[in-house]
Amino acid sequence: MYTTDQFEGMIANTTTIKGYNGDEINAYFARPEGPGPFPAIVVIHHLPGWDELYREFTRKFAHHGYLAISPDLYSREGKGTPEDVAAAVRAEGGVSDDQCMGDLQASAEFVLSLPNSNGKVGTFGTCSGGRHAFLAGCRLDIFDAIVECWGGNVIMNYDQLTAKQPKSPNEFTSQLNAPLLGLFGDLDQSPTPEQVNQHEEELKSANKKYEFHRYPEAGHGFMYYDRPIYHQSSSVDAWQKVFTFLEKNIS
Repeated sequence: MYTTDQFEGMIANTTTIKGYNGDEINAYFARPEGPGPFPAIVVIHHLPGWDELYREFTRKFAHHGYLAISPDLYSREGKGTPEDVAAAVRAEGGVSDDQCMGDLQASAEFVLSLPNSNGKVGTFGTCSGGRHAFLAGCRLDIFDAIVECWGGNVIMNYDQLTAKQPKSPNEFTSQLNAPLLGLFGDLDQSPTPEQVNQHEEELKSANKKYEFHRYPEAGHGFMYYDRPIYHQSSSVDAWQKVFTFLEKNIS
């Protein structure tokens, strides 16, 4: 809770880290000033790219007391406007799941290594980033909390599988090793409400610790305040649920 007399400060800048296969990639790193210790969060951008919106999301987490890092998962695929780079990545069928997992592991290790870390790290992602967040909670053993926002292609049909994405993320459900928060709009078509139902049933069957929240009037990207799909009341409630969940699990 904020008080008007508290000190408030933040540092935010682009940095580089060693990602998958030792490759040097860019990352946006925002953190509160002060000795901490602070919890950490890896902020996973969506398929529209490593854009201004995700820098603002990263600063939002830092503003709330988190060491927040958002790696450029498309750093190897080109430089330019986020839209142009994302279009090139989309044309190539996305980036490989193995590469993403390596970059997220490296990002988590980076923030955990800092002297003002409290030793816990979560992850947050929307759309393709939500898919990657869920996959990271299953395939990696470093995250203490997972926030999956409308993860597209968490459930994939056989004809959607590729060399870069050879396995549907939901097949890893039994390996989920951290509490999961899922946020979804009922008007979304990726994932559809039916896919969200299946996702939840599989989590329940595997006896995983999770909570799903669905918004009847919201569609895909309802937290994106910079575009027409934004749904204000759903977004405000979703952010409150995000910070309540993270405070419970990593603060």
